[in-house]
Amino acid sequence: MYRPDRLKAALLAALLVVLVPIPMPVATADASPVVAQTSSADVAQPRWTWPLTPVPAVTRPFDLPHPYAAGHRGIDLDAVAGAVVFAPEDGVVRFAGWVVDRPVLSLQHADGLISTYEPVVTTLAVGTVVARGDVIGTLDSAVAHAPAGGLHLGARIGDAYVDPLALLGLVPRAVLLPLG
Repeated sequence: MYRPDRLKAALLAALLVVLVPIPMPVATADASPVVAQTSSADVAQPRWTWPLTPVPAVTRPFDLPHPYAAGHRGIDLDAVAGAVVFAPEDGVVRFAGWVVDRPVLSLQHADGLISTYEPVVTTLAVGTVVARGDVIGTLDSAVAHAPAGGLHLGARIGDAYVDPLALLGLVPRAVLLPLG
């Protein structure tokens, strides 16, 4: 049965929802922004030391690969051909040779991490034990990983790539801020 009173009430409720403003919190010009305070305690302590001295600029950051995008499985560091490359942590030479058109060196570390350096020429043989800070090779001039040259530093655990900057202590810890 048709009830005109119910129809009118439903239309009135719909109009009220659309037309009546609902008070919402609004930021004003004099409101103070929420800023995360960081200190040295907020940044992870480095597990690795830098493979180059002095500490280089990062010319291309890590970009986690996805199923439909290549990403960038490491970081590129500003360096010139012939630069000496150091072991960032104790390890064992896992691979030393050529991959496609460039010299590559990989170290296996005790914690399961594998670090990779390219294009790096080395005289170290597979199985050679290295300590943090030992010279592991020199940056090759024949091939550049990036158009600007430099050292590519990669890190992974098994098949999972990780950001080397986190191992070098440059990725701040995540901090959850309150909403209000």
